[in-house]
Amino acid sequence: MLRNALLAGTALVFTSAAYAQTMVKDIEVTTDLTAIENTKAAAYWANVSDDLEAAIAARLVDRLADDGADIKVDVNELSLSNSFQSALGLEDAVLVGQVNITHDSDNAKFDAYELTISAKAAQAYGENGMVLEGAFTDTPEYYAALVQAFADGVVTRLK
Repeated sequence: MLRNALLAGTALVFTSAAYAQTMVKDIEVTTDLTAIENTKAAAYWANVSDDLEAAIAARLVDRLADDGADIKVDVNELSLSNSFQSALGLEDAVLVGQVNITHDSDNAKFDAYELTISAKAAQAYGENGMVLEGAFTDTPEYYAALVQAFADGVVTRLK
């Protein structure tokens, strides 16, 4: 009998954990590219809103619903360093955004924070699947790594 009670309790814990996941109704990412002073960075990051929105949605594909939380990201800082600058440690590629989570009926789901991802924190991979070594922050691989790492940061902090 104790065994059955333990099994039932374990099943309840796992069932509760599955239902505790936050469902998501909407994901919106905005970026004011005109605020970026570096024109090379603005051109390089031109699709960051769409790419970041798609990366977040890809991680939440099983949690998208008609009723759920709204995720709004306002990307407010983008910088791009070239390989020479990174080698000297003068500047680092960085993606910074204000993340706001709201919910129409569940105040416990509310959250607001600034998320910063730097090229040092993101792991970039080359076409062969190998980790890029050295200063490659001005490459498409680092762009993708920053976007993916930012999306991971948003999704892992959902309440």
